[in-house]
Amino acid sequence: MDFAGLGYSEAQIDLLDIAANFCRDKSPMERVRKLMDSPAGFDEALWSEMAALGWTAIAIPQEFGGAGLSLAEVVPVAEQMGRRMLASPFIASALVAQALIAGGNGAQKAAWLPQLAQGMPASIALFEPHGDWDLAHITATAKADVDGGGEQIRLSGEKQFVQWGEAAQLMIASVLWEGSPALLLLTPGDLPAGALRREAIVDETKRSAAITLDGVTLPRTALLDQDKAAAALSHIDRAALLLQSAEMCGGAQRVIDTTADYLQTRKQFGAVIGGYQALKHPTVNAYIEYEKARSLLYSAAYNFADQGAGKVAVHMAKAAADRAYSYAADRAIQFHGGFGFTHDCDAGLHRRAAIFHASQHGDAAWHRAKLADLLLA
Repeated sequence: MDFAGLGYSEAQIDLLDIAANFCRDKSPMERVRKLMDSPAGFDEALWSEMAALGWTAIAIPQEFGGAGLSLAEVVPVAEQMGRRMLASPFIASALVAQALIAGGNGAQKAAWLPQLAQGMPASIALFEPHGDWDLAHITATAKADVDGGGEQIRLSGEKQFVQWGEAAQLMIASVLWEGSPALLLLTPGDLPAGALRREAIVDETKRSAAITLDGVTLPRTALLDQDKAAAALSHIDRAALLLQSAEMCGGAQRVIDTTADYLQTRKQFGAVIGGYQALKHPTVNAYIEYEKARSLLYSAAYNFADQGAGKVAVHMAKAAADRAYSYAADRAIQFHGGFGFTHDCDAGLHRRAAIFHASQHGDAAWHRAKLADLLLA
């Protein structure tokens, strides 16, 4: 399969510079650790600053109050957030906007996209207890509510890993409607008390929730365009892979930098430990894997709009980012010695983040299998 190549837009370059400085200044590790213990898990005032910078509007069409750019311009922002472990509903909200753009009707886009552009937190509810990464494998259902006169639908099932679900003012969930995949809009007011509950996840810098849909009733107008549902699910999955890969590449860069700094300052037996080949060579290998992953990330961003090359590219990017981040964080833990295995070492936070990312939308092995199907078919 031919790829168009690797290119950077001026907007990407500008956003990368702005986001690098913003995330460095606003998300030092002391702040990251403090937010880990907070109820919300993110700084709402900082989220408002990000919205004021226009980041939440980047990939939303201008007719709905957005900047009219593409997901490729969201990538450098997500990358720098991952680099500084800046906690926010940024990616989750961006995916909801993409779901509406790809699968919403005119009224739904007009009602919700301007609010998302202005910084309304939102999230997607696509995963279920069966753990399948195939988003078309849906067991939650929506059926016509006979008691509602045909204008209501009744839901059943459960959704898991709804990132930043407790903060979300809008959620898009996947269900089976008349035997086919469908997407629908949920707001906190649609859920009874206790239907949304916080989950305990390995990455303590993030928040995740589970939602019980049993007995929830919604108007039929909550359903997105049924004719676009399958294509919208595929688009959401590709968008999630792209932005997750960006966040992971940023995290890999940070943990490598942290490790390199440590190796140049820590002494053992009177010598700086960075001089030992047993530590130098794996660190170089980690950097090489990171550079390969980042190249594949920006190739995926460049080719994203191409249904053929873009699909292959995002699988390649996620597989490479998973490998690079996991390896770099694992080496960082070992190279920090006994301290590396404690909660106080930042390397452990990155390893946990890599594990969580691998659990969302497929790990490296799963994406390699997908690539085999696509390239060898």
